[in-house]
Parts: sequence; structure tokens; C-alpha cells
Amino acid sequence: MAATFRGTTPEPPDDRPRLTVLSGPSGVGKSTVVAHMRKEHPEVWLSVSATTRKPRPGEKHGVHYFFVSDEEMDKLIANGELLEWAEFAGNRYGTPRAAVLEHLEAGVPVLLEIDLQGARQVRETMPEGRLVFLAPPSWEELVRRLTGRGTEAPEVIERRLDAAKVELAAEPEFDETLVNTSVKDVARELLALMDVV
Repeated sequence: MAATFRGTTPEPPDDRPRLTVLSGPSGVGKSTVVAHMRKEHPEVWLSVSATTRKPRPGEKHGVHYFFVSDEEMDKLIANGELLEWAEFAGNRYGTPRAAVLEHLEAGVPVLLEIDLQGARQVRETMPEGRLVFLAPPSWEELVRRLTGRGTEAPEVIERRLDAAKVELAAEPEFDETLVNTSVKDVARELLALMDVV
């Protein structure tokens, strides 16, 4: 069921794994797919983002996020130490470059789960990376998932739906598209793309 776009990114110079970036619209199930995949294959390394937001209860520094000050984030950006970064809801988030490169060089498959803006930046900074777009089975299903949570105000849902239209329109920029009809199936397809299975 997955549509495939091949030949748009160069292969890495040797048999080291390629960086894989998973992106797609809000509500499509990226986190659910990644959690399922890593439960089955914990050897896949999921990059930990740096953020300027404050930790939520239960979140640990270096596990869920690297919690940094605005000044520290300014330095990371200025020194080119982030593969990508974005601002969301008044906080900044970014992917530390060194840890990603270290894991790839050690032969560990690396996955980034990031938004469209971040995926576009990775395309610029690491063109050999593979960009995978996670698509909903249909627009109606995505609307159902976003509105079915029942936890957000109508104007927030409207903003998410507007953003989702923009994100869905960017699908042709990606190397591969996986359609999230089944978490188990998509996790298996993603692992196959990463040469883990």
C-alpha cells in the first residue's frame, strides 16, 4: 500500500546506515508507530531533541529531551550544532548533530521523528538522509483523529487542520510515503526501509 519514490537521495559512501527522518501531519500517528517499532527493535536509536521548554512531570533530562536555556539554544544554533531546529508554541526544539553522527558512524540505525520544517532542514544539512512521509489513509480519517481527541478547543483543532493541509501538500518532497492503515504494518515497512529487518 506504500507509494515509493526512489533515486532522490544519494546512498551513503559505505555500508553504514542512513539517517531516517519520519514526518507527517499532526494526528497521523508518528509517535505511536515509533513506539511500536522501538518496542520490537530497541536497537533503533531515536534522537533526543533539545528544547527550551520546561520539563513536564515525569520527563527526564537526556531521556525525553535535553532541557536547555534560551542562551544555550542560541549557542547551539550559532555554532551549527543542530541538524534542524524550529519554534513551536513559544519554545524552540532542535536535533543535536553530534549524537546523530556518532550513532550512524557506529553502525546504529538512527530515526528522527520531526515536523515538516525540521525535515526540510535535514534535507539541506544531511542530503543523504532518507525522508519518510507518514500519510493518513484519507483526509476524513485524519480529521476524525484530530477532532476525536476531544481535548482541544475548536480554534486549536482548526489551526491543526489548516497545518495538516500544508503538511499533506509537501508529500512529494519526501523519498518514501507510508500510509498509516495499521501501526504494526507501517512499523514493519519503516524497519524494512531502515534495513533493520
